[in-house]
Amino acid sequence: MRFFEVAEEISARPERVWSILTDTRKLVDGGLGLLKIDGTVGAGARLKLWAESAPKRAFPVRVIEFQPPVRMVWSGGMPLGLFRGERRFTLTRTPRGTAFHMREEYSGLLLPLIWGSIPDLNPYFAKFARGLKTMAES
Repeated sequence: MRFFEVAEEISARPERVWSILTDTRKLVDGGLGLLKIDGTVGAGARLKLWAESAPKRAFPVRVIEFQPPVRMVWSGGMPLGLFRGERRFTLTRTPRGTAFHMREEYSGLLLPLIWGSIPDLNPYFAKFARGLKTMAES
């Protein structure tokens, strides 16, 4: 398994942060590194997204876990578990607002072959978290 992750303390209630994470227009227009999203975020939803990290490639994902305003998981990959990516969004209420955590894990038999073609997503994750913080606190 390989992964990327980011954490950010946000001075806003989890409900406010959640409302941004589930609004495709805000995700795209908020400068979070997402260029386009087809679909609506919700339990069991199927989405297709385009990201700055690979702007010419669409990533189909399914929302496999949806627990407002605490946790959401997007999952995508190849059939038969050959390659899988799961992005987890976790919101924890804190005295000052929300602890935001986002982690994307990769697994599967083809991971050793595919890993070398995945760009360093750390800068994109940091951009996402900073943008989310800015939007939620404004």
